[in-house]
Amino acid sequence: MPDNDETAPLSEEEKALIRALRPAMAALMRSFDEDLRRAQGLSHTEYITLMFLAEATDRTMRLSDLAELVQQSPSALGRTVRRLEAEGLVSREQSAQDARSFNAILTDAGLARLDEAHPTHIASVRRHLFDRLEGVDLGRLATAFQNITGTA
Repeated sequence: MPDNDETAPLSEEEKALIRALRPAMAALMRSFDEDLRRAQGLSHTEYITLMFLAEATDRTMRLSDLAELVQQSPSALGRTVRRLEAEGLVSREQSAQDARSFNAILTDAGLARLDEAHPTHIASVRRHLFDRLEGVDLGRLATAFQNITGTA
């Protein structure tokens, strides 16, 4: 086996980061979800579904593309969209480009609901994430995470 930096043992600092990463992400998502549910009656997944639709051209996105962005399986996203559809926040229609695909469309009511929930989400993100990253170079951290996901 070649002796190179990739196979060198992890430092204590690297081990600590690896051990902290997953629990930290889980705690963040749980906190965002709890804050939104308590104050707005929306799950974090529902909120980000509305957010991605609001950012999409014509507030419309193919369900499979939306599932990838929201990081849910297609069946889980289908359940999320059905809940939002039942509240009149989203509608679904067959894609004009591909009859096998369906699109989710953010309704005016959905956009209004997103706008209503936005301050709660911002406060939650500040309290649970940014307030705890004092002194961290956020630009470098964002770039590092983008490098990991290949979105840089």
